[in-house]
Order: sequence, then C-alpha cells, then structure tokens
Amino acid sequence: MSEMLTLADILEALTGLRPVINPMVITEAAIDSRQVIPGGLFVAILGERVDGHDFVAQAFLAGAVAALIEHELAEPAARLLDARPGYWSGLDGRVDAPVCILVENTVQALQTIAAFWRRKLSLRVIGVTGSVGKSTTKEAIAQVLSQRYRTLKSLANLNNEIGLPLNILRLTPGHQYAVLEMGFYVPGEIRQLCEISLPQVGVLNNIGTVHAERAGSQETIAQGKGELVEALPPAPEGVAILNYDDPFVRAMKDRTRARVFYYGLEPAADLWADNVEGQGLEGIRLRLHHRKETLFVRVPMIGRHSVHTVLRAAAVGLVEGLTWDEIVRGLQESQAQLRLVAVRAENGALILDDTYNASPESVLAALNLLEELKGRRIAVLGDMLELGQYERQGHEKVGARAAEVAHVLVTFGVRAHLIAESARRAGMKKMVVHEFEEMDAMIAWLDKNLTSEDAVLVKGSHSLRLDRVVSALEVSQ
Repeated sequence: MSEMLTLADILEALTGLRPVINPMVITEAAIDSRQVIPGGLFVAILGERVDGHDFVAQAFLAGAVAALIEHELAEPAARLLDARPGYWSGLDGRVDAPVCILVENTVQALQTIAAFWRRKLSLRVIGVTGSVGKSTTKEAIAQVLSQRYRTLKSLANLNNEIGLPLNILRLTPGHQYAVLEMGFYVPGEIRQLCEISLPQVGVLNNIGTVHAERAGSQETIAQGKGELVEALPPAPEGVAILNYDDPFVRAMKDRTRARVFYYGLEPAADLWADNVEGQGLEGIRLRLHHRKETLFVRVPMIGRHSVHTVLRAAAVGLVEGLTWDEIVRGLQESQAQLRLVAVRAENGALILDDTYNASPESVLAALNLLEELKGRRIAVLGDMLELGQYERQGHEKVGARAAEVAHVLVTFGVRAHLIAESARRAGMKKMVVHEFEEMDAMIAWLDKNLTSEDAVLVKGSHSLRLDRVVSALEVSQ
C-alpha cells in the first residue's frame, strides 16, 4: 500500500461507505488549533473550560483541510458533511477543502478513524506501559529500532484515549514500527488503547504507587496495566516483555497468550544485567547477559536505575531480530534522558532539575543518582501527589533514603513534612533538615546557602512547579 491517509479514508471509517471523491491527503490530526499544520485534521473537542468548536476557523487559517465537529458552528467556516448515523447519504465528485465533518462525538470519531487507519497499515506496534519510566523507555526503544527500521514514536506524553489516536494518525505506509506509550488511570483504559492500536509487542516497566489516588491499590494498577499483555496476539507474533524484578509484572505471564521474554537483574531472566556502575552525569556501565552471550556496555543514561531502561530497549531489539551491534549503537545514541536536566548555577553549584513529576519510585531513583555525585549533596524534595493510601508510606520511604544520601534536606509542601520527619527519625541531624511551605522563602534560603561544591537535586510533583526554583537559582546566583 502506498496511499497516504485521505478524506475518503476518514469518511469510510465513520460511515462504512467509501466515497468516490478527489484525493485529499490528511497529514496528521490536532486538537489544538495552534498545533495544526497544513493538510491537517482538526478535532474540535468540547472541554470543561474551552470549546474547540470556537477555534475551527483558526484551524482552517493554519492550513487544516478538515475538522471534526459535534455541533454546527454559529458561523459556518466550511462545507458541512453530516457523517452521523442515519444522516449520511453518500458523496461523489469533487470536494474542496476545507470541510467540516459532523459526528455525534468527536473523541469517539477520532478513535474510530485511528483504529481504521491502523488496520490499513502493515507494521509492528510496540506498546509501552508502567508506573515509572514510560517516556524514557519509549525513547530508548525507538532509538534502537531506528538503527534498522523506519520507526515512529509517541510525541511527548500523548498516551491517553486522545493522544494515542493522534499519534497513530501520524503513521504513513512507510513506517515499519511504531512505539506507543500507553497511560493508565482507570481499568479498561489500556484495553481500549490496544483495541485501537493492535500492539504485537507489549513492554511492562513496573507497578508503582503513582496515580493510586485515582486507580486504588497497586493490585488494581497491576490489573489495569496488564490489559496490555492480555491484548497481545498469541505467540509467535505476540511478545510480552516483562520485568522479572517486579513481582506484579512477573506474574503477568499467566495473563497472556504471547511469548514471554523476561528482563531484569536476576540470572533467571532471559536478558539480565550485573556489574552496574553509576558514573554520575557520564552515564552507566553494565554487563549484559543473554543466553551464552555477555557484553560490556557503557550508555549515556543517567543513574543506576537506568539499567532497566537499557534492558527494556535491548529486549525489544533482541525479540525483533536486531544484532547486538545495532542494539548497542542505538543505546549509545539514545537521548532517552528527557526529563532530568543538569544545569550549573552561576557560582558553579550543580543542579539536577528533575521537576517534571514525582512518585516514591522515581524520587528514590533520583536520590540514587545524587549519591553518585561528588561534593555536598542537597536534596530539595516536594510533595508527591495522587498516592492515595500509599501517601504516608511513600513519603516516609523517601525520607529514610534521603537521610542516607543527602548532607542537607530541604522539603517543600505540607506532605513533604512526612519526608522531613522520616529523615530525622532515620538519624539525619535537625540542623540540616529545612522545611518550607513558601517557595520564595525556600528560594531565598537556597540562594544564600548554596556553594560551588554543591550537587542539588530538585524534585516534586509537577503541579508544585519546582521548575521555578531551578530557574530562579540559575538567574539569581
């Protein structure tokens, strides 16, 4: 197949009838009129605060050739095609852009179109899910596969019932692989994403406590994440790549018809690693074992916890038939360390900006990286949100580890008080534990007390906006 996605495809997906019309190529889809590109499909979504229907005209000005709408516009911006059940009467002849396509629900229509397009394409889809590390894993896998195959990866963290279909509509017949991140909030969500994307390979990272407030227990989270392996086709086409070190993930072997490939730090795994050595900001060294092969590898990913990212990407390479040369080259070229950024303050202090988000698992991993660095180690840790029943346990676990790693602990937020308390109970002296609930006061303290010998980790849930702390220290020092 050589055709690109067209307006005829979209109408066939929505109505079941393929119109005989002039070709109108659709480049990709967008739900934000500011992100529309020429030839794009604009999906007008009625949100809680913003109605996308108010921006259809702007989308057409930006070059969109079609828009999905679920109610007629106050000021018609284009020819209207009514694709609702019972209203569609067919279409023949010439259709000029732009057009509005009226549907009952624009999100469902987007999903229907994405599922239709996925089924017209011949490619391998890799689904990636887990509580921590989805984006870095996706990046590393895509970099490895790209050594041989034309590979598309999810943009940013577009991993939900809207984001995944948007990514699928970026696919062309020239793509051989797609690496799609799959997020989870409620049971059934990943099953729906799999029904749209039809993954043949499922990569399970871990089952943590992030989003437990909405999802419930770790058992509920495991049940939801495991929908990915349940959706895989039977072996040999389907492959479930499972984390042997996580008991929740390891047990998913019983929930899939696919071939199971384990990775981890134990020799019982199909692919395992040992001799893991963190080299600070220079990356990590490790030894990989697969069957009778042993390789020594150095990769630029930061922190010893990155060994599992390496293992996941290497596992995909192995099951998809890549050579070790291709796998290692992909790992060494990988830019998977997207969110943790190392910057220097003007006085020379090293700041690790890991402010994108925080869960107990990711904070512990960041503290392990801090431990590898020279100088006075300062942990600036904020509240971890959405932990539900694991809130106290998660914060206290982080506090105990901070007491082992950091010379100075600075906490921000009401929940982070649990981190400070736990650190003191673990033996950290009161004089080096500083608690703040006002960001300006915390910035002022850091600005006054940091030295050129310090390595500073800044981490907390995204809504705390601790990135402002990093920006202020860079500018003010």
